[in-house]
Amino acid sequence: MCKVVNFVFAAAALTRSSSAFVKPALRAYSLSKPLYSTPPSRFLLTYEYIPDVLEKRGPYREGHIGLANELIEAGECVSGGPTLNEEGKPDGALFVFTSKASAEKFAAGDPYVSGGIVTSQSIKEWSVVVGSN
Repeated sequence: MCKVVNFVFAAAALTRSSSAFVKPALRAYSLSKPLYSTPPSRFLLTYEYIPDVLEKRGPYREGHIGLANELIEAGECVSGGPTLNEEGKPDGALFVFTSKASAEKFAAGDPYVSGGIVTSQSIKEWSVVVGSN
């Protein structure tokens, strides 16, 4: 529950007709939120793929995308997709998760990993300072 404290500052000014004019100024302060809070952390899962990923990913792609969508619907994955090389072809992937456990869960169950499409992976904590997450 947000407690709001109202401060009313009144200024009186007399006009030529000697009537008083009072103008209240309203300012609300939330006492339920700290003035400073630590930015939320996200966890980045990065993959590196085999060179011929486009030719070999077929049997695993539906499961890979399905698992990512399950975690997105559960609120555990924010976004994800392939990283591209200079020729515009996938050479890896980057996923953003809400927790390290979610990133680990995805990698452990990802058919791209068990099917040999992923050659290496890493998880890093990312402290979001600007923008939305």
